[in-house]
Amino acid sequence: MSVETVTNQSRAEDNIPAWIPRVLNAAAIYNLAWGLFTLFFPQLLFRLAGIASTNYPSILQALGMVIAVYGIGFAMAARDPVNQWPLVLVGLLGKIFGPIGFVYAVAIGELPWWWGINIFTNDLIWWIPFIAIIFYAIRVQDARRNSTGLTLVDALKQARTRSGKSMYELSQRQELLVVCVRHSGCTYCREALDDLSRQKAEIQAAGVRPVIVHMGTLDQGQQMLRQYGCEEFDQVSNPTRRVYQALELRLGTLSELFGPRTFWRALVEGTVFRFGFGRIVGSALQMPGAFLIRDGRIVKAYRHAFSGDRPNYVELACPLNSPIAPH
Repeated sequence: MSVETVTNQSRAEDNIPAWIPRVLNAAAIYNLAWGLFTLFFPQLLFRLAGIASTNYPSILQALGMVIAVYGIGFAMAARDPVNQWPLVLVGLLGKIFGPIGFVYAVAIGELPWWWGINIFTNDLIWWIPFIAIIFYAIRVQDARRNSTGLTLVDALKQARTRSGKSMYELSQRQELLVVCVRHSGCTYCREALDDLSRQKAEIQAAGVRPVIVHMGTLDQGQQMLRQYGCEEFDQVSNPTRRVYQALELRLGTLSELFGPRTFWRALVEGTVFRFGFGRIVGSALQMPGAFLIRDGRIVKAYRHAFSGDRPNYVELACPLNSPIAPH
C-alpha cells in the first residue's frame, strides 16, 4: 500500500461527519439503558400498563441482555463507522423487525396500540440516521477500493466492447453516445433503454454510435438490450466500474437514490408499473449518466441529479449548438 493511499484513507476517516459518531453514541447509551432496565425490572412496564405480568420474566431479561449487547455494538461502531458499518446494519435490522413483531402482537390483542410510543423511541427514530450511516460508509469504502487513478483515455482504452474493439478506438472513428446504466433490475435503466430504442433512428442519423456500459456480463447485457430492441448497440461489461469512475459517476446518496423525486416518477408517473424491476446486478448505489465522446474526450455530459432523472438522448447526440443543460 502506497503512502498516498494511507494518507487518503486517514483523511477520509478524519472527515467523518460529526453527527455520525454522535448518533451512534446516543444509540449505544439508549440501548444500554433500556437493556439494563429490562434486565432488572422485566415486569415493571406490564404493571404500569395494567397488563397481566408474564409468567416467564427470564425471557424478557434475556431480551434485555440482547438489547444491551446492541448498545455495545453501536459504541464500537461509533469509533470506526466506516469499517464497522455491518454492526449498524445488524442494529437496523433489529429495529425493523421489532415494529413488525409489535404490529402482530397488537393484531392478536396481546398489546395495546399506545405501546407504539415505545416502538417509536426504540426503533423508528433510528431508521433514517442508520440508513444514512450505512450509505456513507459504503461510499467511503468503495472510493478507497476503486481509487485506480485511471484517466478517461486509459479507462476507454481498457474498456472493450462486445465486438472486441476498445471504446477509445471507436471514439476515434465516430462520436459515441455512451450511456452508463445502473443495475439491470433498475426500473429507470429499463426506461432508459426503451427511450434509446425509440430514439435510435434519430441518434444514428446524427452519425452517433450508441454504447451501453453496464455492470453485468456480456450475455446479461445482450439479453437486456434485446428485451428493449437495442440489440444492435455496442455494449461494455464493466463490473469494476472503472469507466463509471473515469466519467465521474459516483455512488448515489440516500436522497438521490430514494428521494421524493425518485418515488414521484416511480409511482405517480407510473414508471415502475410500465417497466417493473428485477434482480440487482452490480452496485445498487451506482448513479447513471450519458456522454457524447469524441477522440477519447467528453464533448457533452449528462450526470443524473437523481436515479430517476431522464435525459433526452437525441439532444445529447446533436451538434454542440443543441439546447441541452448538462449536469
